[in-house]
Amino acid sequence: MAEPARIYIGTSGWSYPKGEGTWRGYFYPRARVNELEYYRRFFTTVEINSSFYRPPDPARVHNWVRRVPREFLFTVKLWQKFTHPKMYQRATGREAAISQQDVDLFRSSLEPLVRHGKLGALLAQFPPSFVNDAYGRQILRAVIGTFAQYPLAVELRHRSWSDDRDTARLLSESRVAWVQVDEPKFSTSVAGDLPLTGDMAYFRFHGRNREMWWRGDSESRYRYLYSPEEIAELSQRVRAAAKKARLTFAFFNNHWQGYAPRNATQMMQNLRLPFKDVPLEVVLPDEQEGGNYLASSGGE
Repeated sequence: MAEPARIYIGTSGWSYPKGEGTWRGYFYPRARVNELEYYRRFFTTVEINSSFYRPPDPARVHNWVRRVPREFLFTVKLWQKFTHPKMYQRATGREAAISQQDVDLFRSSLEPLVRHGKLGALLAQFPPSFVNDAYGRQILRAVIGTFAQYPLAVELRHRSWSDDRDTARLLSESRVAWVQVDEPKFSTSVAGDLPLTGDMAYFRFHGRNREMWWRGDSESRYRYLYSPEEIAELSQRVRAAAKKARLTFAFFNNHWQGYAPRNATQMMQNLRLPFKDVPLEVVLPDEQEGGNYLASSGGE
């Protein structure tokens, strides 16, 4: 009998300790706790976002492994030096010239996850400005080739990729998952329904805060709580993909004030997956037009 499809629902990152969008007092208790140990009570997967800014120290990654149960899986966002060279240069003042040392450094950060069977996928997220031209295809092929040893998911957000049938062909031949994204749609946005290009399906839900998408900051851009109707819609997409994929990941990145874990729990409930209710530490203000509400999952 074939192994049943596995669905993992979680959030993009687990540590948001500062700023107006903090999770403290919204998802995490006001008292100080080990956030990963608290997070693991509710979810069996998480997307490591800090690796986008710098490769984490392997000892630190090993410590994360120690704090989660056997069935827990991490996915890891690829270092921005490989996918966002301009952003890397602005942040560091150095040109994003990739060397073998950079590749080895990032691979070393993945080693504890690989060794303990905790690596669900490696996520290569490209910016919306990353277009399907000769240079873009060269970079995409280079990333795929460099990290072919890992289960790889690629987030391509410009419509020039979905307008070209060769994109799906390239990803399928390489057995790379094409990330399905939910975010505000613009004329340059990638298609909303992308083909399954490997045996893994990968979803990322960024919220639909169109008003703040381009002019907001790293917090306010993601100030969007999905409604029950929207969660039902997204759950149907995940359910359909899971029927074809061996492994399915879905991550909520609408991280403002703990919105992501609340929506993730609701999706688990919608998909009839085991879940625990996320306790509501504070009352969420009803301030998002047409989509904000008090999230209550209703028990295990």
